[in-house]
Amino acid sequence: MANHKATKKDTRQAAKRRDRNKYYGKTTRNAIRDLKTLGDTSAYTEKLPSVESMIDKLAKRGIIHKNKAANLKSKLAKKKVAA
Repeated sequence: MANHKATKKDTRQAAKRRDRNKYYGKTTRNAIRDLKTLGDTSAYTEKLPSVESMIDKLAKRGIIHKNKAANLKSKLAKKKVAA
């Protein structure tokens, strides 16, 4: 366990950030999963921009890498064309 005051604070901050990042990541994964299960093309195209925005925010916050974000968005856009 940390002994210095600043190290204890850093541990608290890291735990808070970890929980927040986990929440954002899980929420986005759920949104992607829900988007993939949509059967209707019009509903898919309607929800796609909001999910892409969530993915972009994850990359901006550093939760996922920017290339992973690009790959996820590309796969979702391809599915839209195929559907």
